[in-house]
Amino acid sequence: MKKNILVIPGDGIGPEVTAWGKAVLTEIAELSGHEFTFDEGSMGHAAIEAEGNPLPDETLEKARRSDAILFGAVGHALYDNDPSLKVRPEQGLLKIRKELGLYANLRPILLFDELLEASSIKSSILKGTDILFFRELTGDVYFGEKQRSEDRNTASDLMIYHKYEVERIAHKAFEAAMQRGRKLCSVDKANVLESSRLWRETVQEVAKSYPEVETVHMFIDNAAMQLIKDPKQFDVVLTANLFGDILTDEASQIAGSMGMLASASVGDGTGFFEPIHGSAHDIAGKNIANPLASILSVALMLEISFGLKEEAQLIISAIDQVLKEGYRTADIADKNTPASHLLGTAEMGSLVLKFIKQKSTTN
Repeated sequence: MKKNILVIPGDGIGPEVTAWGKAVLTEIAELSGHEFTFDEGSMGHAAIEAEGNPLPDETLEKARRSDAILFGAVGHALYDNDPSLKVRPEQGLLKIRKELGLYANLRPILLFDELLEASSIKSSILKGTDILFFRELTGDVYFGEKQRSEDRNTASDLMIYHKYEVERIAHKAFEAAMQRGRKLCSVDKANVLESSRLWRETVQEVAKSYPEVETVHMFIDNAAMQLIKDPKQFDVVLTANLFGDILTDEASQIAGSMGMLASASVGDGTGFFEPIHGSAHDIAGKNIANPLASILSVALMLEISFGLKEEAQLIISAIDQVLKEGYRTADIADKNTPASHLLGTAEMGSLVLKFIKQKSTTN
């Protein structure tokens, strides 16, 4: 297999973690006889600083020519502290999603038993949780018309959805449910929002094509509570852009840390794979960021974009072994983690590579 992969390190800890995602891809290629070639692009604050554009045309063209994209993170405290800035790192991320038609964001909540105690939620509530979120990615308030009054005292963001946008992600979510536990929960706010009423009506129509799937509807406020109260009740969760953004970050507490959650943004072409954590500039360059979410994003890439399920499972198995042997980065460590097993970014990435090689030889 020959594939061209674009790496966009982005901002903050992005370059540190994507370096290990790329290293794992290189190792998998060598072990499995595949040929992965790499190109690199800029996006976010780094691109603004260099070119004044959060998504340079060159990066977008490289993205269109690639078979898959490995991304780090965008963002900087500069923009968080000054909402008046017109050009912002996140604009690059939103644009590339729109330009590539990446309308479905898949976020698996993969729970390693060894990290049950790393979560702030009781392990008895968490154990056995396995959720796959489908978050719509190119509609909603993020892309609706935005207005600000001349006196700057009034602002609005249009929450807009078209029926076809709901239909296409609903089909993807139901198809995934058919391969899993055949349960789907659609999350909306149909008791208040007209856009959510369209969402619910459309999901109900699509559900008729999947009679084997048990479909339930839940308001966003209740879903946020139920996700913490009883996460095991969920299998596939389908929701809109804004609600999905909030719920999946909340769900990071189930896995113990944002540093453990990968995501895939897909449409009908090139897939975009990234950890869900942000740029975390406060720890950038300190060799303490957790690279496992980026490495798990690589596993998603191999399975979803390239159909390499065995190679993806090899990566997950290696990470599982790392955790079973008690090795941790700071975000997933606890009081029982010995100093000898508290690893930095580079040490954790190297150990995963070591176990991938060992497991490949054993298999």
